[in-house]
Amino acid sequence: MRIVIALGGNAMTAADGQARPQDQRAAITEAAEPIADLVAEGHQVLLTHGNGPQVGNLLVKNELAAGVVAPVPLDWCGAQTQATIGMLLLNALDRALSVRGLDGRTAALVSRTLVDPDDEGMRTYSKPIGRYLSRAEAEKLKAHGQRFVEVPQRGWRRVVASPRPRQALDLPAAEALLEAGYVVVCSGGGGIPTMRAEDGTLHGVEAVIDKDLTAALLAEQIGADVLVIATDVEAVVAGWGTPAATPIGRVSSARLREIAEEHAFAAGSMGPKVEAVVRFAERAAGSGIITSLHRLADALDGTVGTHVVPGTAETGARSA
Repeated sequence: MRIVIALGGNAMTAADGQARPQDQRAAITEAAEPIADLVAEGHQVLLTHGNGPQVGNLLVKNELAAGVVAPVPLDWCGAQTQATIGMLLLNALDRALSVRGLDGRTAALVSRTLVDPDDEGMRTYSKPIGRYLSRAEAEKLKAHGQRFVEVPQRGWRRVVASPRPRQALDLPAAEALLEAGYVVVCSGGGGIPTMRAEDGTLHGVEAVIDKDLTAALLAEQIGADVLVIATDVEAVVAGWGTPAATPIGRVSSARLREIAEEHAFAAGSMGPKVEAVVRFAERAAGSGIITSLHRLADALDGTVGTHVVPGTAETGARSA
């Protein structure tokens, strides 16, 4: 099978959310194990990943040094974190594949994602990023063209545009590498947000693209059989935190849309993951799975996870 796996931020940081270099190396080394198992079974695997903690670290450096060197724009931050995380994933995957007696053929692409200048998300500046700052700290960065909103009792926080992904621009290279037998890391952090000018040239823009929605686009464009959103829970849970909490097993895309409307999954966590697997099932007629990173094999066997399929499949619940 051709499988696209989207690694959540938890796969790149320590359990407490720390993103120090040693935390990232340890977490990614652990994440490589179940992925290497899939490769050993003969599957083609394309990986994408989040980069929130890593971009957050770069933004702190921007803030602290703003009076000395100009802050780098968000598209630069995306490119830098893609390269860093890609390098860590390649090293971890090469080791894991070698242990299994396989020649490590891995590649990471610095990848752009096309966005539409007319996208509503380019006008609303609603995506909060980075840490909370004092008014004085925020004013220094406003002078560099950044936008901030005041959050009562917390301070000032940067807000940026968050358009929807339209096209994974560098997917032909990923396709060629997959066909040549490589495990490919592509479109990290949702891809570097990129616009096309009237003369056809491309340029990066100050924005953040949701990585799960880009993962669905990747899976659709590359003809994947399965899209896996790997997170820190084994399945989507309806009524999370209530006595009526129910894990969702096999479900049609239409029914999961209904459940999402009923339970209003959080926009910053499960909401985009649900939308991503539903989109993939509807547009590509493939199977979308949300599950724990460490239960990948079981999820592909159908024994754990939320499995979203096109058509009119009934909803199935699993015991927690």
